[in-house]
Amino acid sequence: METMDNTPPHSPDSAAGYRALVVDDERPLAAVVASYLEREHFEVAVAYNGVDALTLAREIDPDVVVLDLGLPGMDGIEVCRALRTFSDAYVVMLTARNAEMDTIIGLSVGADDYVTKPFSPRELVARIRAMLRRPRKAPVYEIPSPGRGGEEAPRVFGALRIDVAGREVCLGEQPVVLTRTEFDVLAALSARPGMAFSRRQLIEAVWGESWVGNEHLVDVHVGHLRRKLGDDPAAPRYVTTVRGIGYRMGTGQ
Repeated sequence: METMDNTPPHSPDSAAGYRALVVDDERPLAAVVASYLEREHFEVAVAYNGVDALTLAREIDPDVVVLDLGLPGMDGIEVCRALRTFSDAYVVMLTARNAEMDTIIGLSVGADDYVTKPFSPRELVARIRAMLRRPRKAPVYEIPSPGRGGEEAPRVFGALRIDVAGREVCLGEQPVVLTRTEFDVLAALSARPGMAFSRRQLIEAVWGESWVGNEHLVDVHVGHLRRKLGDDPAAPRYVTTVRGIGYRMGTGQ
């Protein structure tokens, strides 16, 4: 972790009104991360184990959770899996491990991003702020299509209906519950249904141009989408694989 003074720089793009939960058994590290978030005007709660983290998450309904993978007892994987049963908060996984499999496991249970220790708290906060901005604006590749009231009309692909303005997805009459990141990936793909997106293009559309890390996290989120949409990876209707390139929106047929 970088060397720091006690006065984290304040950014004019503050996060007043957002709630953050920091979960790490390394108390000095948890305190540093919390202080940086508080400087950005987050309301911050801190937990040092998984059980307390889940209790706090139910109480405060956080917008973002900074979650250590290597918690004692109930580890970060278990916490994230349990968190996803009642919360759509953004989850940033902290890990001291550099193995790709640990990263993929963390993402597979619902984490949105990851940061490997040692890390820069400034970078962590910048990435959190970038994630929290995503629901406020249209994805980079979105094409406005006026509907009633000037809002974009729902995008329809066979039985799949995507309401970008309302951030709702339905299969037939049944709503599909997606995390924020899963929705943003689907919104980016459906905005250009004829375009084959590379992983990097999806990263830039959803996570932002400054994002760095393992681009295969796109594959993990696409896998989540396919399961929730009942899409057969061998013959997908909604999210198709373009060999050697990446992914494209399917027709739904």
